[in-house]
Amino acid sequence: MDITNDSGHGRRALVVGLGISGIAAALRLRQAGWDPVIVEKAASRRSGGYFIALFGAGRSAARRLGILDGLTDRTPRDGANFTIDRVGNRRLGLGYTDLPGKPWMMLRGDIEQAGFDQLPADLDIRYSTVPTHIRQDADGVDVTLADTAAGTSATERFDLVVGADGLRSTVRQLAFGPHENYLRRLNYIVAAFQLNGPVSGVSPDDGTILLEPDRSMWIFPFADRPPSVLLSYRTDDVDAEFSASPAERVRAAFGHGPTGRTLGEALDALETADDLLFDSVEQVHMDRWHRGRVVLLGDAAWCVTLYAGMGASAGIAGADLLGTMLDRHPGHVGRALAEWEHALRPYVEHYQHNGTQQRRFFVPANRFQLAFRRVMTRGMRTPATSRVIRRLQARGKTARFKEMDIARA
Repeated sequence: MDITNDSGHGRRALVVGLGISGIAAALRLRQAGWDPVIVEKAASRRSGGYFIALFGAGRSAARRLGILDGLTDRTPRDGANFTIDRVGNRRLGLGYTDLPGKPWMMLRGDIEQAGFDQLPADLDIRYSTVPTHIRQDADGVDVTLADTAAGTSATERFDLVVGADGLRSTVRQLAFGPHENYLRRLNYIVAAFQLNGPVSGVSPDDGTILLEPDRSMWIFPFADRPPSVLLSYRTDDVDAEFSASPAERVRAAFGHGPTGRTLGEALDALETADDLLFDSVEQVHMDRWHRGRVVLLGDAAWCVTLYAGMGASAGIAGADLLGTMLDRHPGHVGRALAEWEHALRPYVEHYQHNGTQQRRFFVPANRFQLAFRRVMTRGMRTPATSRVIRRLQARGKTARFKEMDIARA
């Protein structure tokens, strides 16, 4: 499809999804002279949410979007990460903040709020609204939008559609095909939520990690609010995990024996968690992220998974780069999208690979991986494994350089 003769200024863009990627896309499109309309299937904007990390690529893009000043690194200045077992033994461990790249730790809602605060007051945001049909030609896209609260629908024309509506994207399903064509299950389940207060016997500044073969619990501390929990486990039947309540499935995965105090408190808190993420761990693999005037962004396009830690950063950086390419090629939407994908895809594939590899960091599969992790932890303090540590750090530096390249693309 030959897409030309777009000035780029005053053009309408439909952004589907009011999450991190969608808000970032709307901000950048407005900067590039577009007129974005955001639709969100929920009845109101979300707040709070589970923990996320913001790495260098995300921070650089957030600065250009004008939202970095509204963000705070909630990583405690003091404290350490400890690995525990169910009977109460505790030793110094490798936590998330020990990963290369010095991530800022925060909640999903922190970035959404900072971005939302920067959206122009006149920007059209519609809640309880979903696309039900997408039809495009060389000159534009006709999208039927359903208002689920009012029970009405109408078809509108846009110059660009950005699907930033998550792992099970409606835009992807309408414009590219069914979910099963693109979702790749890793056979893991995650449950993430925020606690109401610190875990008893654990310093509020300390991270706590329980690792067992094919299951784990991570407690992430914050400097100014209660910690968040990530429970993760392997399953041979993903669909069966949704046949009962999350609390039932998680308790079954962690066994019926004694839980110990820390795990027990986390499982009890799961029963009444207000904002719970309970989902399968899946990546999205697509040959192309754009088709004509429809483009996918963030989890809808690639979903690197929580294990990669780059979801928020890649979403913001991808949105920033999208606006840059549209601004660079104002008369050629097709060329802008093609060059955007060409520039971004190598980094996303790198992060997806990290997501599958770092799964072992979050959920060791067997006792050998647990033992290797203990050796790595001792290597932080003894020269016996210093060469291994240096190799991992060098690998981390390479990843940071790759992030910097996204920011300059």
